[in-house]
Amino acid sequence: MPDSDALCSPLIYAELKALAARAMRGERECHTLQTTALVNEAWLRVVEQRGMDPANRTQYLCIAAQMMRRVLVDHARRRMASKRPSSNERIDIDEIDLPETAVDFIDLDSALERLAGVSARQAQVVDLKFFAGLELEEIADLLGVARPTVIRDWRMARAWLQRELADE
Repeated sequence: MPDSDALCSPLIYAELKALAARAMRGERECHTLQTTALVNEAWLRVVEQRGMDPANRTQYLCIAAQMMRRVLVDHARRRMASKRPSSNERIDIDEIDLPETAVDFIDLDSALERLAGVSARQAQVVDLKFFAGLELEEIADLLGVARPTVIRDWRMARAWLQRELADE
């Protein structure tokens, strides 16, 4: 388990808060999960990760983006399972070039899990671009690959997700 004192630093919290704000940008205005709640829940999940080095920014950002995605998906599932009828949680993913401007969060999560089985790096690029809000150059630096590789991964992942989500 990572050193929780290292993860409690104001810099780590500020970075998580920025990631959460980016992740929440695509949510509808009446979304019931607040940014601070997302940060707190994601932080709890990050702390539970074994073998994570808080000094390794790449590993930390990748895990934090995945945890925020999981928190948002879990939130969507709970809302769908509630007794009162509600529409599916939807997020705005204009950048993925889907036929609709919003896609069901649970469907997106399932599609990303399938994509990870096909190409783990492409799924990681989507997590970092979409959920962490990083630019392609930042992702290339974090993953230690060339920018054209990240651009190819992003294009392939978008096309793959578009096909997968159109089928659902």
